[in-house]
Amino acid sequence: MALTGDRLPGSDLFTRRINRAPSPLLATAVPWITIALGTLVPLSPIIASAPVMPPVAFMLLIGWRLLRPGLLPVWAGAPLGLIDDLYSGQPFGSAVLLWSLAMIGLELIDGWLRWRGFWQDWLVACGLLTAYLLLAQTLAAIAGGAFHPGVLLPQLLLSFIAFPLVTRIIAILDLLRLARIRVLG
Repeated sequence: MALTGDRLPGSDLFTRRINRAPSPLLATAVPWITIALGTLVPLSPIIASAPVMPPVAFMLLIGWRLLRPGLLPVWAGAPLGLIDDLYSGQPFGSAVLLWSLAMIGLELIDGWLRWRGFWQDWLVACGLLTAYLLLAQTLAAIAGGAFHPGVLLPQLLLSFIAFPLVTRIIAILDLLRLARIRVLG
């Protein structure tokens, strides 16, 4: 398709057509469902002697919040963290606390950095992922586990490398979230 004028391929994706409109249910539920499903990723049959699987649900939470700042409310960290606590194996309440603190921190960062780019978002995500993993291990150590922060290095590096991929997946899901579907009536 030739690029003419200001019309780009896919630019009419969100214009209203007859009997087509974005679904309010999809627009609201897609971020919540993807984060809740991301909580189930650690249940995959990957066997490792050290933690190497990145915290996918937390990465999705950060990604949705950075991509669409007003979409998830600040209090969304508590119920989504509760879902993560049910499946993660961490001490109960740790994800509720840490995800809520992350959402408050992201709200403060949004007020401080008015305009952000990819690199700023990546640095913010890397900082939050580092703090989350270290604090989660500290809370697990308080509950009786061993404290070895060096074990987290492969998980941190994999999380840093995978975050741009997670943001691309979120961008695709955001297109799905705003897709026009048939309206009856």
